[in-house]
Amino acid sequence: MNIEIIKRPFSLDIYGLSGTAINKDYFGTAFQLSGKMWQIVKSKKLKNKGLNVWVYEPDEKVFTGIELDDTPENDSGLEPKSITLLKYAYYKHIGPYNLIKQAGQAMSDEIKQRGFKTGLPYIEIYGHWTNDETKLETKLLMSLI
Repeated sequence: MNIEIIKRPFSLDIYGLSGTAINKDYFGTAFQLSGKMWQIVKSKKLKNKGLNVWVYEPDEKVFTGIELDDTPENDSGLEPKSITLLKYAYYKHIGPYNLIKQAGQAMSDEIKQRGFKTGLPYIEIYGHWTNDETKLETKLLMSLI
């Protein structure tokens, strides 16, 4: 597994929706929030970079968002979120989305073996869609403490 430990800040400003993962159903919660977010983005014709960003936070909180080209109006229905990671582990998962959880666990295990401690937020940045699942790219970023 090709994990990079990065010691320079990573910052991201996104807009989206937040919720709580009931019964720790992170995927189901994020998927539902993402669908609602995209409905808003499309109905308001908000120009964006087209990449889904899922943020996992303490207390089973989940945020799904995107980077917008411009700041939306206050009544857009989207929440702003600014994220800064000072030190983090990075891994690019290439392959089906249903293997991301497994890749994240393997990533976490290897990071611990290297002597680092992970924290939250944990971020998944989904690349542009392709019908060939073997070519799907998802960036995994784990905060290090």
